[in-house]
Amino acid sequence: MSGHEAALEKLRAACLKRGASGIKALGRTFRIYDDDASRMLSVEEFGKGMHDYGTGLTDSEVATLFAYFDRDQSGQLDFNEFLGALRPPMSQSRINLIKQAFNKLDKDGSGVVTVSDLETSYDVRNHPKFQSGEKTKKQILREFLDNFQLDERTKDDKVTFEEFELYYAGVSASIDQDLYFDLMMRNAWKL
Repeated sequence: MSGHEAALEKLRAACLKRGASGIKALGRTFRIYDDDASRMLSVEEFGKGMHDYGTGLTDSEVATLFAYFDRDQSGQLDFNEFLGALRPPMSQSRINLIKQAFNKLDKDGSGVVTVSDLETSYDVRNHPKFQSGEKTKKQILREFLDNFQLDERTKDDKVTFEEFELYYAGVSASIDQDLYFDLMMRNAWKL
């Protein structure tokens, strides 16, 4: 195994220890260090984020990963591309289930799931905050969509297939067997 492969596997393991949202949490850490909102990180920002997230990578391993993913040698790393590469690849059957769930939510076929798409498919009546009057139906639906947003700073009440797939790639990374992932998706989305 090469140096970057070993470092990448070590980083994946550190993320998976935090559960299905471990990679998403690493993305939030990176966004904190992206002061200019360029969605790019310098080697210093990348290293600081890796350290603060608690990956356990050595400085040498961090430098190796940065060099590997900085393919154009610009000294800048697009962290969304990096996070996408960090997620283990999914089988075609998992991708197909994710597409089915997205298409079920995308009522108007626009390629984007919005609050109005959700209004007919997501029942909030049993949500505790709706029952208590603490939140309205629209607020709860927006919160639901927020789960799929890649960047906290650009939440727009819309979820693209890419965002939906990236969310489920994180979930997929914590589920070893295709059969269990299939069951989970079918039960969650009534597929």
